[in-house]
Amino acid sequence: MSKVLILTGAGISAESGISTFRDSDGLWENHRIEDVCTAGCLDTNEEATKKFYDARREDIKDKKPNYAHQLIVELKQKYPQEIAVLTQNVDDLFEKAGMKSDEIVHLHGFLKELRCRGCDEIFDIAYKAQDSFANLCESCGSQLRPNIVFFGEAAPKYQILTQKLNECELIVIIGTSGNVLDVTYFAQLTDKSILNNLEKSSAIDDSCFTKVYYAKATDAIAEIAEYIEDFLEEL
Repeated sequence: MSKVLILTGAGISAESGISTFRDSDGLWENHRIEDVCTAGCLDTNEEATKKFYDARREDIKDKKPNYAHQLIVELKQKYPQEIAVLTQNVDDLFEKAGMKSDEIVHLHGFLKELRCRGCDEIFDIAYKAQDSFANLCESCGSQLRPNIVFFGEAAPKYQILTQKLNECELIVIIGTSGNVLDVTYFAQLTDKSILNNLEKSSAIDDSCFTKVYYAKATDAIAEIAEYIEDFLEEL
């Protein structure tokens, strides 16, 4: 049972140069979310959608994990049963920092994977373009798609999030605006809570958190890690 839940968002990866869809520049600048990241976009805008995720896959290829990723990996490996790590990010920076695939949950999918639209089989394509890998599932012959949860689609791994929220006594939120997941509500479900964002968000009531750090994740993570270790040692 995980006593600590670490939930990360785009802010932790932004420090490694991966842009978010709220950035004023970068990959999202010339794309509308409705066209490439909303339920049905593969039916109405298939080629543009595939090319967009090809570009995102290429973009993360050379990106490096930062100190925050590395320290969270160290914590997870030191306390494998006590800490759960869930992320809204679809990049592979935690994995590049040494985290195994079964040590992290990607709530919104994973860029390096395709999923069959028929049988849901998963294919690891690394950083390849989708069309250079395959368009049809080798098992059932159905079309493949990026293994990304588009806006308006169900997110099956939210069931894991619910389970971990019910188990944990300390939740640590790093680098999320709160616009997709109601992290204020999450904080009210736990005994202790930590919020670390670069700046305030109108979607988050920071008064509900035990400790708040408005700073880069790489600047705040050492103190957060110390708090987590002290918390676990007191249990």
